[in-house]
Amino acid sequence: MQSSVRYSGVHRDSQPDFLLASHDPELLARIEPVMAGHPARVQKLHSADALLHAVCDQPAALLALDAELPGMEMGQLLAALRTHAALPIVLFSDTVTAELRARLHEGVISDVLPASIGADFLRLRLEAALAGHERQHELERLRERAAANSQTDALTGVYNRPALLSLLFRETDRVQRMKTSLCLILFDIDDFGHWNERLGSDACDDLLAQSVGRVRRLLRSYDLLGRIGKDEFLAALPGCSAVNAMQLAERIRQEVFATPFQIAGKAIRLSACFAVACSQGRSPVVVLRELEEGIAVAKKDGPETIRLSADWLRTKPAPVEFLSPTSGEDLLAW
Repeated sequence: MQSSVRYSGVHRDSQPDFLLASHDPELLARIEPVMAGHPARVQKLHSADALLHAVCDQPAALLALDAELPGMEMGQLLAALRTHAALPIVLFSDTVTAELRARLHEGVISDVLPASIGADFLRLRLEAALAGHERQHELERLRERAAANSQTDALTGVYNRPALLSLLFRETDRVQRMKTSLCLILFDIDDFGHWNERLGSDACDDLLAQSVGRVRRLLRSYDLLGRIGKDEFLAALPGCSAVNAMQLAERIRQEVFATPFQIAGKAIRLSACFAVACSQGRSPVVVLRELEEGIAVAKKDGPETIRLSADWLRTKPAPVEFLSPTSGEDLLAW
């Protein structure tokens, strides 16, 4: 490298600009050669208004900013820049005020340099600002990925049980406030242990992943889907009536499980049992317990059974009276 600042990238057309904002011809003449010669072009701007327009029009990789740039007080300009873009800002100022120290500490600006800084030292500081900004972005990406991984099932990519329950509490709050509907479908793949023994764990993992992929295609963008057991999945459907939830369960039965899966050169047909329940503003824990009861009822009725909670709750046996041999009192039992 001769007198340029490195910027990671491949094609000039794909690179954001380096912005150089100053109204001082002498400062521009000294700084521009240091910034030139890299894949991104150097765009010179002479006022705060022109700088804000440039930032809004297209992404920038770095901003070299003269503290004496006319058109706006520096504190206001920095606040506006932070609103419109997240980019490393190197500020040229011969006076370091308490406000600039605060902005540097907050990360609003990446560095403060004297306007008389030499070319070699300037090159190093600009590269350090770019590298620090890239490290910060990578750290943010890693944090986002870690947060996403803590909420999703590693195999299928849908929500795990704790994350889904947390989201269901939020949805239940909305149901209570807005008096809207929320239906849930719990489905359990029939006799999955048989397939695990026959095909092996890797093939069964593929079966689960393919099943979830098919289910997702039937859901709306704002529906929730989670894996709450080894082969149990829960779909939450905001604004959905019981009738529509039953229809969706039927579609999942037909379009997801009735169509064979291609696994290891074999056509495998799965089946599942379904339980459907309406939230009615009740605790998700209560509704989930109701759904699990419904799955137990559906499994007794055989594969591919769909049960609505209102149906199986009505069919629960009534208590039977019997006489206690010790107390002589009539007691109730189920």
